[in-house]
Amino acid sequence: MRMRNKKHCGERMERCGNIWIKEPEVVRGEWKNEFSNDNPVHMEIGCGKGGFIAGMAEMNPDVNYVAVERVTSVLVIAMERVFEKGLSNVRFISADAQRLADCFAQNEVERLYLNFSDPWPKKKRAKRRLTHKNFLDVYKKFLVPGGAVCFKTDNSRLFEFSLNSFADEGFKLKNITFDLHKSEFEGNVMTEYEERFSSAGMPIYRVEAYRV
Repeated sequence: MRMRNKKHCGERMERCGNIWIKEPEVVRGEWKNEFSNDNPVHMEIGCGKGGFIAGMAEMNPDVNYVAVERVTSVLVIAMERVFEKGLSNVRFISADAQRLADCFAQNEVERLYLNFSDPWPKKKRAKRRLTHKNFLDVYKKFLVPGGAVCFKTDNSRLFEFSLNSFADEGFKLKNITFDLHKSEFEGNVMTEYEERFSSAGMPIYRVEAYRV
């Protein structure tokens, strides 16, 4: 579902200018300097309205978070949520996942979160899935050795595809669960989609894929 353009979107984003990186290519290789500390950098691709990234930043103040979202009408909501909470360990960029290697240098990101990505169910659109080989090759360019891609979805077919894709590309799979909310996993922060799906009794699939 497409979201309508938000009223005064540009003005609202400028109000959050201290957490909005307009030219992430300029910060490439200097993200820790951007945060003025030596804490690890974690990234979420497709942050939506920011519920997950805000929750993670609150829970882990010693981690720097970069939230990526292409749709500005959604991005502004996430930015305002973080801005109003006064969180200093989050930055936002508007970028396509395919060009993220232009925004992050080698070994600059320690953990990557993919939450409820578009499943692109038609086989001919498989290359658009964020766990397709083409995207995994991009992530390898900036993910540290031993770094993880943490993937959550409600779509069983996408989950099966992703497990195979991770394995084929040499990632080591850990903490695989086919029903997250009935598992023993601790520290889970839910996204807006996750709250909706879980309240409807739908299972949530999750895996951590480590670069080796």
